[in-house]
Amino acid sequence: MSRITYFTDMEKSVVTANFVKRGWTSATSDEDWNFYWANTQTCRSLFSAESSYRLGDYQLINHFPNHYELTRKDLMVKNIKRYRREQDKERETRERSQFNLEFVPVTFVLPADYNLFAEEYRRCPTCTWIMKPCGRSQGSGIFLVTKLSRIKKWSNEGNSASAYGRHAAQASSAGSGNPQQPAPPRESYVISKYIESPLLIGGKKFDLRLYVLVTSFRPIRAYLFRRGFCRFCSAKYDRSTHQMDNMLVHLTNVAIQKQGDDYNPHHGGKWSVEDLLFYVASLRGSDAAELLWQEICWVIGHSLKAVAPMMLSDPHCFECYGYDIIIDSNLKPWLIEVNASPSLSTTTNTDHFLKLSLIDAILNVVLPPDGVPNAKWNKRPSADALRGWIVLIDEEAKVGSAYARQNKGNKAKSSRSDNGRNK
Repeated sequence: MSRITYFTDMEKSVVTANFVKRGWTSATSDEDWNFYWANTQTCRSLFSAESSYRLGDYQLINHFPNHYELTRKDLMVKNIKRYRREQDKERETRERSQFNLEFVPVTFVLPADYNLFAEEYRRCPTCTWIMKPCGRSQGSGIFLVTKLSRIKKWSNEGNSASAYGRHAAQASSAGSGNPQQPAPPRESYVISKYIESPLLIGGKKFDLRLYVLVTSFRPIRAYLFRRGFCRFCSAKYDRSTHQMDNMLVHLTNVAIQKQGDDYNPHHGGKWSVEDLLFYVASLRGSDAAELLWQEICWVIGHSLKAVAPMMLSDPHCFECYGYDIIIDSNLKPWLIEVNASPSLSTTTNTDHFLKLSLIDAILNVVLPPDGVPNAKWNKRPSADALRGWIVLIDEEAKVGSAYARQNKGNKAKSSRSDNGRNK
């Protein structure tokens, strides 16, 4: 193929610079393309039943058709709960320690699961809960809850908004002479037990942003980018009630933290994962740091296994997911959410170089050795192409870090437990 064309509907320099470096040319809207870096809405539209578009052998796109099975908060929880039930049925023949799938905080979908949530709330009335809209990102619409009355207030406000929407739709239809249009459906939220004792560094809360590239869900082939990072809050962690609404204390999203007076634009409130593991090793020992990393890989691996049966594993597709993980004070990793379009905006020079390198590393893996997009190649990247990645799962070859969960873990787990008790 003499000319490779790309198309993108999100103008990010870290993306287009990598295409230009390879000598690709930008396709116009009425030209065919070989490589499409699309937003999620475009991808859904492209693969929808109403679309007549059919991808050719020499076309690749950066999302799976139903990525939302993993990246929508409510569907992720639903799939992991189903997977956990399936594993529980087989657990009698396996070691319990190897199949403890409690890696997502206790979570309910509202308003559908309100009665189940209320029952759990009454079991632990002193717990803090965090509410998140299922379909939003960058910390939008999130708030903390300690009282059931606040949920009832939220529910009443939602019902009022829905009623207003219905009346507005009716009035609009009546005025236009058109048939009545349905009001927009009420927005769903997830409510999860808040991790009240996170691991703190310098008194501040942080989470991990890890990049996971999936090239196939059947069989699962997934790779973990080595250069993940920690995102820190700019304000010190404070569990008191008067800081409940201060998202600078509780949410690590850069979109939120940039609004704070103490945000540092030079380093962006970020640490490398490598620095984090050095820190953990210095405080808790190298075995504890090694176990933590293995358990993070294990959590990501099982989250992918949980959604794999639901995913449409189209050979034209790949996807780079942004995993958000919180580590608690006992060094247990918790999966918080997964992003289908992790931010490619850059706030620092280091951030720019990292994301430029990420896109380059993605292209090295998803393209065959000749560099020409091809949906029919066997998706077996060379060792050289995998530089910068850890093989997380290769289900066909049964290799990867997600399979290597700590087997010599008695010593490391004992060390972690002792440290947890001594805190």
